[in-house]
Amino acid sequence: MVCTNAQLTVDFYTKVLGIRLVKKTVNFDDTDAYHLYFGDEKGTPGTLLTFFEWRNVPQGHWGIGTTHHLALIADSVEAQTKWKRRLVDHGVHVTGPYDRKYFRSIYFADPDGMILEIATRGPGWTVDEPPDKLGATLIAPPEELRRGVRNEELIEQMTWPDSVGYITPEMRLQGIHHVTAISSNIERTTDFYTETLGMRLVKKTLNYDDLNAPHYYFGVDEGKPGTVITYFGYNHRQMRRGNVGVGMTHHFALAVKDDEAQLEWRDKLRSAGLQVTPVLDRKYFRSIYFHDPDGHILEIATWGPGFFVDEDSKKLGTSLTLPPWLESERIAIESSLTPLQV
Repeated sequence: MVCTNAQLTVDFYTKVLGIRLVKKTVNFDDTDAYHLYFGDEKGTPGTLLTFFEWRNVPQGHWGIGTTHHLALIADSVEAQTKWKRRLVDHGVHVTGPYDRKYFRSIYFADPDGMILEIATRGPGWTVDEPPDKLGATLIAPPEELRRGVRNEELIEQMTWPDSVGYITPEMRLQGIHHVTAISSNIERTTDFYTETLGMRLVKKTLNYDDLNAPHYYFGVDEGKPGTVITYFGYNHRQMRRGNVGVGMTHHFALAVKDDEAQLEWRDKLRSAGLQVTPVLDRKYFRSIYFHDPDGHILEIATWGPGFFVDEDSKKLGTSLTLPPWLESERIAIESSLTPLQV
């Protein structure tokens, strides 16, 4: 994601959301900019949210070719309800909880306007299709859950009765639930994710807030949270092009086990006619980049070597870490950055 003030971002994600800063480094392609990594105690793939601090970049907006929002996992309805109260008590505007049939959702924005969601793990995709038939048919949203029909006044009043001054163990956010982007051709996007990337279409429905837009979910196996990518479908006459900037996602990454698997994917993507970067060393993992059919940047990153290569578990995120090829520039790099209080 793109932020404009690293300190505000650190304060929000660590102090309000309780997500650990696990690495403080710079964008290896733009060393005047922080690259901050937030995640669980070990920085496990699937829990990671990362930010470039680009102070002079204009505000972005969602649309075709960009992410619309990303969702984090709450383990229960009770935890989600506590999150609504905690966020409101911190002055954050929250909408929901909305019943999405397959999970419940609340929505809010970070200090730069990035749309975030906290979604429950279940009840899951099999509430209306058996496991072997997931994604086989288009299932319309139940009428009572649609915008314009649901009881918005009652939903707004649904919250935890008492203030939530600290994050209890059962409230801890469990990583990324799903990422939602916008497509100009949902069938072409479906072919890309199922045929090219080998993911499974686990649900075909409509946007509960806009029945004109199909909403398709792609995942691994039976679409467990943390493997799910979803798309709203709009054509160019209905929806503007998105613009990557402050408050938007720059790219999102899929994980593979090791270098060998990544090289196999690079060959497969190139054979499918996609332009793919060479393998790039990001010190904590290796990356290749390419685009979805609408131009959204995607990444395939290796699982390791991980964040302990230059800091032990107690010191993750406490100092500015650099790759070996930038160490000779440390003094100049540090002088260009605003010190952070973590």
